[in-house]
Amino acid sequence: MDSFTQIALGIAVAEIFAGKKLKNKTILYGSVLGTIPDLDVVVGLFLDPVNAVLIHRGISHSLFLFLFLSPVLGWMISKTEKNRINFLRASTMVFWCLFTHVILDMFTSWGTQILWPLDYRFALKTIFVVDPLYTIPLVISLIVVWKTKDTAIRKKYITKGLIISSSYLLLSCFIKLYALNQFEKALNKQGIHYSEIIVKPTAFNIILWNANVATPDSYLLADYSLLDSQAITLTAYNKNKALEAQLKGNSDFEKLKKASEGWYIISQKNKSLYFNDLRFGLLNDNPKNPQFAFSYKFITTESELKAVEVPKSKRDGKRLLLKIANRVKGN
Repeated sequence: MDSFTQIALGIAVAEIFAGKKLKNKTILYGSVLGTIPDLDVVVGLFLDPVNAVLIHRGISHSLFLFLFLSPVLGWMISKTEKNRINFLRASTMVFWCLFTHVILDMFTSWGTQILWPLDYRFALKTIFVVDPLYTIPLVISLIVVWKTKDTAIRKKYITKGLIISSSYLLLSCFIKLYALNQFEKALNKQGIHYSEIIVKPTAFNIILWNANVATPDSYLLADYSLLDSQAITLTAYNKNKALEAQLKGNSDFEKLKKASEGWYIISQKNKSLYFNDLRFGLLNDNPKNPQFAFSYKFITTESELKAVEVPKSKRDGKRLLLKIANRVKGN
């Protein structure tokens, strides 16, 4: 999830475990602890774009790292706060602030290596990385906390905020299952044979959903709004195996292939090859020149072809948000 939401969640969790002991210092500790797993983004600034993608939500989101960090940071906090909080409670607070960060990330579409060093990335794909309806209940409960010193009232409102936000996550799971069922019905009705399908929400909502469908020769992309009244339309994108063959053995291509979990197509424009990650949809769906949200251009260097992320403009973002807003309303 976005940093603001993770900070809000970190503060809420710190308040649950240490609000009575640390009072408003939970704001400081919750903010810091809720941010720690995402420090891999800072590390990525010193790496090339492809390796930065590979390390995101890797070791920094590992349960094993948290089991090591929790007693270390817990000891530091207990020493800093002296008699206000003991080692066990401080370590427990640290662990849950870190662990809930990763649990929340697992509901998004970007895989999370919670069991690092195992390669497998968990992604439930039920919520977008920014969703105000999850964040707002937490923020409201935190505002109440800032305005009162009564520990019973503070804990009561924080608990309510966490219950409402968590209920929203649970609701997103049920809605995803419903959306998946609608896509599968459409595929069966149209007689389309497929090997795999992934369904995920669009930006800022759980009403409009995208589907990626794998067939032998192409990928099918479609969207479905809970408010739709017409049949689901699927658009095919050729896998372009001939273009992909030109990148065989290229190190950046192999890394991006792994990062995309196999959901990609290679395209060509002005004699340059592009790696397009299908998991995050399109910025525009122009059939002649589709632009994917995450795309990498291969440029020629002295040694080999290197992948460079295609920059996105504010205009792209505005166009995408307008498209989503119109589609949420239904066909």
